[in-house]
Amino acid sequence: MDSFKEKFIAFYDKNRRMPGYKEIMAMTGYKSKNAVYKFINKLVEAGVVSKDANGKLVPRQLFEEVPFLGLVEAGIPSVAEEDTETLSIEDYLIEHKEKTYILEVKGDSMIEEGIREGDFVIVEKKSEPKEGEIVIAEVDGGWTMKYFRKKAGKPYLEPANRKYKPIYPKESFHVAAVVKGVIRKY
Repeated sequence: MDSFKEKFIAFYDKNRRMPGYKEIMAMTGYKSKNAVYKFINKLVEAGVVSKDANGKLVPRQLFEEVPFLGLVEAGIPSVAEEDTETLSIEDYLIEHKEKTYILEVKGDSMIEEGIREGDFVIVEKKSEPKEGEIVIAEVDGGWTMKYFRKKAGKPYLEPANRKYKPIYPKESFHVAAVVKGVIRKY
């Protein structure tokens, strides 16, 4: 299973998608789709993959936990205390996998919140946000990411960049998701 897991990770890293039945047959040497079907069910039971509503494979535990060593000062230097634990990045960032997806950020309207163009945001489907949450919303036919606010009981969207003005819906407004995390690679 471990050598297959390594092949699975390499395939996913290269193609940015999960392999199909024929590709799994090539990886494993199985000669029939029935054997692959049984193998996939074992992977689901082991928690390596899951299936979405359409039956497509979704990665689960492809990546191992990473050592978590403690805190680092971003202010005045202090003596480091090493406290070795492990941390699953996926478990830390994603609370409800079935409701979660990732979007790439385009634009700079949330720059003062530290969200830059090219970052990835982890979002969770939610139609009833709390005031002040960062949301993915459809407003007057277009999609955007902003703070969810209310004025006199009416919703509006507020950017985190002084260059931009708040957006007050004229015709339609719908919140699709709430931002739960930001990923940036240097």
